[in-house]
Amino acid sequence: MFSDVAAVLFDLDGTLIDSAPDLGAAADKMRLDRGLPSLPLELYRPMAGAGARGMLGVAFGITPDHADYAGLREEFFTNYENCMTQRTYAFSGIAELIDQLLNRGLAWGVVTNKATRFTRPLTQGMNLFSTARAVVAGDTTPHAKPHPAPLLEAARLLSLEPCHCVYVGDDERDVAAGRAAGMRTVAASYGYLGGSADTRHWGADAHIHSPLELLALLQSVRKA
Repeated sequence: MFSDVAAVLFDLDGTLIDSAPDLGAAADKMRLDRGLPSLPLELYRPMAGAGARGMLGVAFGITPDHADYAGLREEFFTNYENCMTQRTYAFSGIAELIDQLLNRGLAWGVVTNKATRFTRPLTQGMNLFSTARAVVAGDTTPHAKPHPAPLLEAARLLSLEPCHCVYVGDDERDVAAGRAAGMRTVAASYGYLGGSADTRHWGADAHIHSPLELLALLQSVRKA
């Protein structure tokens, strides 16, 4: 389907890795520190892709316009920095997928809205990312997704035209950013929004229900 692809770019949280346990733990610690009961991970998981906004919304029912939000966000950030690799893991099939991409001579990289403050130590702390040729964080460019700027920056780092890249993500903004950048897009329905959103309405070129399904889309790509 994507026979002229030279690189595959991925969203991070909810697409390559399941960081919900650490994100939820960082927010839940704030509740425990205030004498509030712990909440189950199942409540935090669907909002993991929204970062601090999502986690604080679950933990305290507040939004970014709340007077206390900025202080709580920084407290959450500090908690998360202290635990971000304790419970986070790559989704089943991701390691094999990356190996297969490399065997086919394809480059790969990460484009995330996660700030460099967290993206750099996380990707440097997991062996999975040792072969990634581009890592673009949410503050690498002046705009975050759904703006195409981060994806265009990743293509630049790979010395590729965007039309030769595929972007895989588990959020509608990922598809919007990929399309705006002129890339083919794949919606990952196994991510955080999978059970609560109809990915068929996102306008992606293809949909996968597990990471290894991506290989079927790239079946005509062979190592040069």
